Amino acid sequence: MPARKDVDGSASVPAFYGSELRWKREKAGLTLQAVSEGIYYSPSYLSEIERGQRRMPLDMAIHVDQVLKTDGFFERRCGDVRKARLAGHAGYFERVLEAEKHAESVEEWCPALIPGLLQTAAYARALVLAAHPHASDEEVDEKVNARLARARLFEGDHKAPEYWAILHESLLRHPILPPAEMAEQLEHIAGLVRRRRIVPQVMPMNSGAFPLILGTVTIMAFPDAPPLVYTESSYSGVTIDDPALVKKYRKAYDRLRAAALPPEASLAMIEAAAEDYRNGKQTA
Repeated sequence: MPARKDVDGSASVPAFYGSELRWKREKAGLTLQAVSEGIYYSPSYLSEIERGQRRMPLDMAIHVDQVLKTDGFFERRCGDVRKARLAGHAGYFERVLEAEKHAESVEEWCPALIPGLLQTAAYARALVLAAHPHASDEEVDEKVNARLARARLFEGDHKAPEYWAILHESLLRHPILPPAEMAEQLEHIAGLVRRRRIVPQVMPMNSGAFPLILGTVTIMAFPDAPPLVYTESSYSGVTIDDPALVKKYRKAYDRLRAAALPPEASLAMIEAAAEDYRNGKQTA
């Protein structure tokens, strides 16, 4: 049997608390199975927490404190981790932040704004300033950096979720930024497509009525959990896990995808719009 690999607790916040959990569990002489008894999380889920691969949910932290007699240590630290993870993000977005890290697919429909995972720093900053005109420079930087940090999902050699984005054509024509910066934003999206990190589709402006016309939708699917749907407006967001409602969103998204342009034609449209901004030929 290969030797167990110890977790480097300094690597990240989840790794620190994971290594602490393993140390305290082994000191108590308990197995993963024993600690997970009495709560619906499996021993394998607990093992992933110990390896720093998952955060510890609050209900598990309370349970672990009781089993290991750690006097509220993990419950208190869960609050600290939650605050650190949410820095720069709204509280209602917490579940999405955790879920997208474990999703095998993420599908988005954004009729009014380029989705956060695809935004450049300039685009994100313009949106943050529009939504929070009285925020300090430090607050704006924190929100922009938090948004950009999410996009690291597409970086490195790790397996990123399959990401599919349907964008309305008006997003390509709406000059939220100066022409050169709009060109950079669209070229950034095209670059992700060329690197086979994302799949885009564009909904043409002359398409008439179509499904999900009223707002944003994100659908996340997981290898070991039911799918989630997330919808958002300017200052609020809702995560939906009701199976019947998720099914309705799933079918509507599939119909929307069928009505949009194919990925190859969509990429050509995105690149053409970027070139128009570069050459001063953009049209509203």
